[in-house]
Amino acid sequence: MNNTKRSKLTNRFWFQLHGWFSLPLWILFCFIALTGSIASISHELTWLTNPNARATNPDSVSAKSPDDIIQIVQQAHPSADISGMSTFEPYLVNAVLFSDKDKPFAIAYVNQYTGEIQEINTGTTFITFMRSLHGWLLFPWHHGYSVGYYLVSLFSLLLMGAVVTGMIVYKKFWRAFFQFKLRFHQGGRTFLSDLHRLCGVWSIWFMIIMSLTGLWYLIQAVMWHNDVEIDPYPNIIPVEHIPMQKTSVPNAAERVKTALAAAKATYPDFELSYMMLPEHNRDTLKLYGSGNDIFYDNFSYVVAVDPWSGNVTHELSPDNMNLTQSVMHIADPLHFGYIGGLWTKFIWFFFGLVLSGMMLSGFLMWRKRVITPKAKRPATQNKEVIS
Repeated sequence: MNNTKRSKLTNRFWFQLHGWFSLPLWILFCFIALTGSIASISHELTWLTNPNARATNPDSVSAKSPDDIIQIVQQAHPSADISGMSTFEPYLVNAVLFSDKDKPFAIAYVNQYTGEIQEINTGTTFITFMRSLHGWLLFPWHHGYSVGYYLVSLFSLLLMGAVVTGMIVYKKFWRAFFQFKLRFHQGGRTFLSDLHRLCGVWSIWFMIIMSLTGLWYLIQAVMWHNDVEIDPYPNIIPVEHIPMQKTSVPNAAERVKTALAAAKATYPDFELSYMMLPEHNRDTLKLYGSGNDIFYDNFSYVVAVDPWSGNVTHELSPDNMNLTQSVMHIADPLHFGYIGGLWTKFIWFFFGLVLSGMMLSGFLMWRKRVITPKAKRPATQNKEVIS
């Protein structure tokens, strides 16, 4: 066998392997990429589609403190049991989680500038729905794992395989960075091939990030499934530290104010993202937030506070994380693109759409080159191949 024929066979092998990496459940792959694109800008889409979620500030005043927000909800719903609170971008409302006599679970949308409760949501928010749809396809969770979570994260291996084989198939692919080649008048197959290659070359960095973070999500799923603790959960308060005398118990707003002061004293640059109020007398009040580390997520700073004494019982930050914890808190900003705010979100959204389109164009190319020619062979030729 001469070198030319051997080269053609090698190229054909790599092309078919590249197609087989990209082919499995390609519709689902395209769907995952598309929902991920939407999830990356779900906050902005919420602002666009739901006026009640917008935090308008007509008088240009400073935002109210979290304890004031808690107090507003408690006054509007005196019998409510407030369990937590989330803060988002400055243009979105604060979300206070609570339950009441007629509401097993509800979220109060509180405008942090005007103090107005703009909506009571008793269902699933768009943000939660999109993250769940993309992350585990709404499959249920049982005993610490979800089949959908495994299914989605396993696609990271296929994506990495498609990237590697694609670079092998496309000889000297780096030339596409400087030489744009889109042939419009040489048939659909040629145009699809040029478009697929061009998009693929410019998306290599994005696909590598998606595949590596997706691989981490797969590893994380295995760890969860086997009860391996990544972020240690704060210990409960020893029973001897709970006051036995009949003293006035601080309300939720007072507890939040004390805990926030303790968090600020521990981390001066602390910005609250989520707080979880105590579920019982021995539970701590947990604050999750961010600092000045742009590559870490909004939950990378953790402060647990004893609600009775106001003392910090547990703290975690990028400075004292181990390697596994650091990877866990870096993965989300890289995967969803909020490392640089609004601009990087839209860049991730755009390349997510490009990736979705590549799934479709790649399948069409593979079908035209591998399946269609076989279907067009004469009957006698097909018979010879079979025999």
